Amino acid sequence: MNRLVVVVPCYNEGQRLDAGAFGELAAVAGVSLLFVNDGSRDNTEERLRAIERSHPSKVSVLSLTENCGKGEAVRRGLFAALDEGPDAVGYLDADLSTPTSELLRMWNILHERDYSVLLGTRVGLLGTSIERRAARHYSGRVFATFASLTLGLRIYDTQCGAKLFASTPALRAALADPFVSRWAFDVELIGRLLTGSDRVLPLREEDFLEVPLRIWTDVPGSKLHIGSMVKTTAELLLIAADLRRRAQRMKRR
Repeated sequence: MNRLVVVVPCYNEGQRLDAGAFGELAAVAGVSLLFVNDGSRDNTEERLRAIERSHPSKVSVLSLTENCGKGEAVRRGLFAALDEGPDAVGYLDADLSTPTSELLRMWNILHERDYSVLLGTRVGLLGTSIERRAARHYSGRVFATFASLTLGLRIYDTQCGAKLFASTPALRAALADPFVSRWAFDVELIGRLLTGSDRVLPLREEDFLEVPLRIWTDVPGSKLHIGSMVKTTAELLLIAADLRRRAQRMKRR
């Protein structure tokens, strides 16, 4: 049976966690959940432990004593998830802006087709329900343009919080070092996979697939605002410099 471990980063999500929805996801055959409590100061830990007790064989909690940022929470979670030996790992936002049904649809695509990385993409097409504030949409389009330039890859949406990865040596190598960015880690992870390392070869562009989501909701309470978007865009400079260093090391192999 194919196995998937879904990492859910959490910071002060006690009031937004939908225990019922996560419980239904954990009940799906082959799916396990790994919640990463990123130094929350509210009752997030208590809520997560309650979910864990309700599904002891399918849910686990990794607690970080200090708030490290979403990128580091996701990195540590994915690295720990790989140690469980699944066929695939992924991550999903705690507010379930991407519903669990969409993640499961992506999982079906991943193990039915020959891709290493699936990226959920928010595109307002006919027949879909993508509810996104105008300011967030347009700032996201600006960011996506700069992200594409940084990666040298035509990509529509790097920041959607729903991504799946086949368990490959390239993924483990890409997660080995802490990210240089706090919020733009999605771009950084994609860049590392495309660059490779001195241990493994890079993934190819054809190993990636963007999957237009059918449903996505801009849930109130997001911690990413316009000021954060500016900082996130500035992080692309750090990412570009780090990817250049990695590419140079690859050439010296």
